[in-house]
Amino acid sequence: MNRLRLQRVRVIHVTWQLMPTLAFMILLGSLPVNAQEGKAAAPEVENKAMTIVKRMVSMLSQAKQFSFTADISFDVVQDSGQKIEFGETRKFVVRRPDDMRVDVTKRDGSVSGFVFDGKQIAVFNVQDKVYATVDKPGTIDEAIDYFTDNLDMRMPLGELVSSDLPQLLEGRLHEADYVEQATIAGVPCDQVVLSEERADVQLWIAKGDQPLPRRMVITYTRAEGQPQFRAQFSDWNLSPEVPDSLFAFTPPTGAVKIAFAPRRPAGSATPEQGGEAQ
Repeated sequence: MNRLRLQRVRVIHVTWQLMPTLAFMILLGSLPVNAQEGKAAAPEVENKAMTIVKRMVSMLSQAKQFSFTADISFDVVQDSGQKIEFGETRKFVVRRPDDMRVDVTKRDGSVSGFVFDGKQIAVFNVQDKVYATVDKPGTIDEAIDYFTDNLDMRMPLGELVSSDLPQLLEGRLHEADYVEQATIAGVPCDQVVLSEERADVQLWIAKGDQPLPRRMVITYTRAEGQPQFRAQFSDWNLSPEVPDSLFAFTPPTGAVKIAFAPRRPAGSATPEQGGEAQ
């Protein structure tokens, strides 16, 4: 019982809550293959859309530190076909190369989080009064990979903080199109759409000298019911005042230490997506 598999979803068909890590997951898959020629289909990429996306990716990957808030929602498809929306707010603080904190508040009021200080990964849940830690020296990128692949935990928007984001994008995109200029929460944005075999992604990226994402919508076109994952971004700060103490993990009062419970052995060659966490 005392294994870290916190806050199980109390609905049927949890797959789509647990799977999404970021809209850029569509950029990580292979391009469609031409069955007759055995070659990848030529990407249909619009220059204007890609220029906007690359500016955003470059800014995020090169920032030494930043913070933002993401209001996330996602559909969970029931056996009846009905879609039920769940959600949470995630506050990210990143200080490269090896400090990161994510504080999570679900819509039911439960509070949890992820803390990494370059030496140790810690996850906690305030309501359940439990926490787990594991030694993992290295960078933020390495910590997130270990957290999702080896520990089988979920990290929505994890790729967004990756310093390898440009490499993840390059050569993987199937199609990109410019839609229109739009205003999101008072911020003028460019709306672009990105497409791949498994999903369509809409991105609203702020205009001007800080081309940061303001809204994102993923539609899983191959999944039953075509569920969506949505994220609204706010409170971007590219030079936050971040004390070292923010990344020094202190267990919640009265919390009991438990163990992580990955679903598959560490080092599995084919990591399963998702995982229940936080």
